[in-house]
Amino acid sequence: NMKLEKKIYTKLKALGYKIATAESLTGGMLASTLVSVAGASDILDMSFVTYSNQAKNALVGVSFDAIEKYNVVSQQVAKQMAEGAKQKASCQVGLATTGLAGPGGGTKEIPVGTVCFGIALNNKTYTFKHQFKNISRTYIRKKSVKYILNKLNKLLDTKK
Repeated sequence: NMKLEKKIYTKLKALGYKIATAESLTGGMLASTLVSVAGASDILDMSFVTYSNQAKNALVGVSFDAIEKYNVVSQQVAKQMAEGAKQKASCQVGLATTGLAGPGGGTKEIPVGTVCFGIALNNKTYTFKHQFKNISRTYIRKKSVKYILNKLNKLLDTKK
């Protein structure tokens, strides 16, 4: 039972792909998970922790318009984050996480545990939205890392 991050490492290396991340909710946990694999420098290029709206705009080019129109926790913003990270790093894969880990700040529209994900892979971007159980901040963040890595792992299988 090979760990998910090891599987991704193996697939990316075989494809000759590099990866960049733009993380809000996960705060670097995604990059840290990828780095836990020996030889991670073969695949990980750069990582941005864009926690504030200002950082999302300045570092990975998310438009303030999109944030205002769709909310920072949206698939539209996740898409721009993933594409922005990929573009900045000139690599083949960009991953993004934006969400609400709580305990406060939830609304009826966007309850705590709502997370949006972006995966920019070559010339296509995939976005996902998931509602995690509001157990704790750490739970939501860890589950989010697992969720996006699972999605990426499956997408990479289509790139044989």
